[in-house]
Amino acid sequence: MKKLLLASLFACFVTIGVSQEIKYGVRGALNISNLDFDPDATFENKHRNGFAFAGFVDFGFSEELTLHTELQWSAEGGKDEDLRADYIQMPIMLKLSASERLSFGAGPQIALKTWKNSDGFSTFAFSGVVGAEYMITDELFIDARYSFGLSNILDEDLTDSEARNHVMQFGFGIKI
Repeated sequence: MKKLLLASLFACFVTIGVSQEIKYGVRGALNISNLDFDPDATFENKHRNGFAFAGFVDFGFSEELTLHTELQWSAEGGKDEDLRADYIQMPIMLKLSASERLSFGAGPQIALKTWKNSDGFSTFAFSGVVGAEYMITDELFIDARYSFGLSNILDEDLTDSEARNHVMQFGFGIKI
């Protein structure tokens, strides 16, 4: 809960600053996700292919520096039905432009579970996100992201095992 509060305060503090340019948009992505168990799982743990859909706002502080905030639904977890983990997520990435068309970003991501098989899973998850974005035109872009779980997604009161999500996303979007 403290991590959620810190991430929210960070987002509020940064978005209060004066932005030079604000852009809105939508994004869709293909997810390749899995869970890392500690200790290792005693069953075959296969990756899950899924989708992510999002709306976002980019706050431009300068031509090179942007704050990217997003509200995203993402299908994650493992392939087995009991390991599927769908989330509503809020990645907050600070993006730095390497050129006119290429930028790199990193930041925290908070998530709220939305899947039906929620027994044994915690309500919130916290991750780190890194990624790259390439502008095809002034509005259309492709991107790739990797999110790595920093928090245990299993309910600590019900099990001694830990599991963390890790997800590779390949996305396509439009900025308005």
